[in-house]
Amino acid sequence: MNKYEAMFIIKPDLSEEEKKNLLNQINDAVAKYQGKVVDSSIWAERRKLYFPIKRQHEGTYYLVNFQAPPLSIKEMRNIYRLNENILRVLISALK
Repeated sequence: MNKYEAMFIIKPDLSEEEKKNLLNQINDAVAKYQGKVVDSSIWAERRKLYFPIKRQHEGTYYLVNFQAPPLSIKEMRNIYRLNENILRVLISALK
């Protein structure tokens, strides 16, 4: 299994309950594909975006460090793209 870091920009206007459910969904998607979440946390609350993404001018940044098989990353990206509360996701491999 390789080590990865994922940065999510999520909608800033979610309630605490919706945000908690979304963060659980993100972590569950890693576990679904035989991955293991090492660390996850809110990186920044309500930051102004440089340009609008899906008509949003602000976003909440969520950082996840995890281990997963390399072939599962594509499926995870597809799941994250289908979620309307996730504005953008960037997954990068760590050495």
